[in-house]
Amino acid sequence: MLTRSASSAGDTLARQIPAVLRAKLGPHWEFTTAADRIEIRHPHRGTPYRPPRRGPSWRELLDSLETSFASDGATRDTCLPLRWGRETELTISAVQALDPFLKDGRLHTYRRGFLAQPVVRFTGQRDAASLLKDGFLTSFVNISRVQPVNNLDEYGGVLDGWLATLSQLAFHARHLRIYGMLRPWRRRQVEGITLRFAHLNLPLGDIVLLWHTAHPDRLAVDLGTGLERLAWARTQACWGDLIYGRFTHAAPPATLDAIRTATLLLGSGIAPAARGAGGATRRVVGTIAPDAVRLGASAIVRDMHDYWSLFGTLSVPWPEVARAVETEMEGRQGP
Repeated sequence: MLTRSASSAGDTLARQIPAVLRAKLGPHWEFTTAADRIEIRHPHRGTPYRPPRRGPSWRELLDSLETSFASDGATRDTCLPLRWGRETELTISAVQALDPFLKDGRLHTYRRGFLAQPVVRFTGQRDAASLLKDGFLTSFVNISRVQPVNNLDEYGGVLDGWLATLSQLAFHARHLRIYGMLRPWRRRQVEGITLRFAHLNLPLGDIVLLWHTAHPDRLAVDLGTGLERLAWARTQACWGDLIYGRFTHAAPPATLDAIRTATLLLGSGIAPAARGAGGATRRVVGTIAPDAVRLGASAIVRDMHDYWSLFGTLSVPWPEVARAVETEMEGRQGP
């Protein structure tokens, strides 16, 4: 559970952030600060948003992000393994790449720069029927820029660079909002200050300034969003059509989400098991509706396997993944 930090170092950093961001973002933004809150908006924010006529493919969107981040000094790094096995069984965020720096007080990181990191989380928001709301998935791609920074100017530069990236993706500054609390939080040995960003009324992600409590002079930044949510905000498309394409109406949404996640887990070599990371695989496959895949899961597994392969090589080919899904489901149904 997050608790408030009263450290003088954190409070000093928080007080400096508005001035740093004003200097970095320039005069075309309006800053509102009240108590511990900050909001940054474009003065011409009332204009309507018109989505591009054609949405990019996932490959095109990924390439655009990689090019833009690289031009701002954040080259793409390889993904973290999906099987984590430290504080979490699975990788749930690209910020875990900073664990040695933030949690152990060491000077190295597992990864740094731009990461397009597949993650699995079971915390997506759900409706009254326990179905995932639009904009949420059990597995998604965490688009992140994670890196140590030497000072607050570099932190402000990361945010400024992200706004430039959004502009290149056809988002306009007048539809963006940056907001949050200028009050440090603390979780065990890590402290931070979180500012969120949204497009129109849709939250997209956040930028977090982080430091180890024993080393407040060693700063790091975690800027993150979801690739799928970013595409959704850009295109204003139907969520199901965007994520599942031609399979949108082939099965219930919960089954589609489960097959998508199972493909990532099994493709990453995480076989069903009673506990540990494999327990997540067994749990996910267990939510697939048997009636929806009586003719097999091969077609959608192949489609999802192609998607996850955009972000790194999966160790298990799609036919083996499909076989594993069907075998696990048969075992659950019994003779």
